[in-house]
Amino acid sequence: MSSLAVPGIARPHRWLRAHPVAADVLLSAAVYVIVLIGSFAGRGRATDAPGPGFLLLGAVACGALAWRRAAPRTVLGVTSAATLTEIVADRGGPPRTQIAMAVVVALYTLASRTGRPAAWRFAVATVALLTCAVMVFGVPPWYSPENLGLFAWTALAGAVGDAVRSRRAYVAAIEERAVRAERTREEEARRRVAEERLRIARELHDVVAHHIALVNVQAGVASHIMDSRPDQAKEALAHVREASRSALSELRATVGLLRQYGDPEAPTEPAPGLGALGRLVDGFARAGLRVSVTGGPGALPAAVDLAAYRVVQEALTNVHKHAGPGARAEVTLAREADALAVTVLDDGTGRPPATAPAGGHGLLGMRERVTALGGTCTAAPREDGTAGFRVHATLPLRGQP
Repeated sequence: MSSLAVPGIARPHRWLRAHPVAADVLLSAAVYVIVLIGSFAGRGRATDAPGPGFLLLGAVACGALAWRRAAPRTVLGVTSAATLTEIVADRGGPPRTQIAMAVVVALYTLASRTGRPAAWRFAVATVALLTCAVMVFGVPPWYSPENLGLFAWTALAGAVGDAVRSRRAYVAAIEERAVRAERTREEEARRRVAEERLRIARELHDVVAHHIALVNVQAGVASHIMDSRPDQAKEALAHVREASRSALSELRATVGLLRQYGDPEAPTEPAPGLGALGRLVDGFARAGLRVSVTGGPGALPAAVDLAAYRVVQEALTNVHKHAGPGARAEVTLAREADALAVTVLDDGTGRPPATAPAGGHGLLGMRERVTALGGTCTAAPREDGTAGFRVHATLPLRGQP
């Protein structure tokens, strides 16, 4: 029952938010109806019925509410003047203060849309003016409940409007801080990636550049004197061997420094490729994720083969984490003339978390890996409007066999 009622209420609410002028016109009409009903309530004689003057003043006061967003101060002045006129005009009998309902709405609007100092000045002036007028021209004695009721309603409208304005400012500040925090987190992630690249490049350059240059020089010397002076050529090749051994040793030490504490040891098996895709799919199947694979790209360059495997691996990992129970994934491998297209679709109903856990840069790393090969990678909700996510990568086939 509640699931049907909420959409039924939400649709007109969304329409009213999208058409504020129409909403204000409807509000002014509703307030006028309330004023008329209040003016007839408790009056049993025909002579107590509201006259044309009251009906006109009520129409002016309530009609002004249609412009309450565009000119809140002017609307407050018009409604207050109409209410004050009615109070003074009915001094021979009990004033029909029901018209003050328009002042309540106008004062609420002003207090909720104006800065606090100005809102309080207008609220105090309006409450004081109308209260003094009704105490002087209204039902005696001056402290009668009818007179104090007007003070209570107008003062409450100003207080509620100020509270609404404060809450809007509070919510806006929270949203702004959330946006700024998200932007800062993305910038921090990009900065760390750039710093890590620079650190790795600097370490590798310092370790490898000298030894590679030495190997190149000695290999050139050996090639030049191989026939004429073989003894010196052997000595140059010995230098090449020693330099290459030193380069490998220092490179191994540098890679060890780049590793963080607790990282797994360097693997001794070859880098995986799409040939190992079956084992990867079987592993996810044992974890409860149904995966179907379409297409066979055949032989690929090593870098493209590894990148395609990592894209599929990261995409299926995200499906397993975020797609929800019972989700299915479809992996499509399409080899074109000069590129390999990798697409991973899922039909999950779950939603990724608003913020990734600390240190989680899977999508960023996937894009970086594909971009390094000159390709493109996108990860977004499915374009056909159905539930699920779509990861698509295009990898150029450079140096294909």
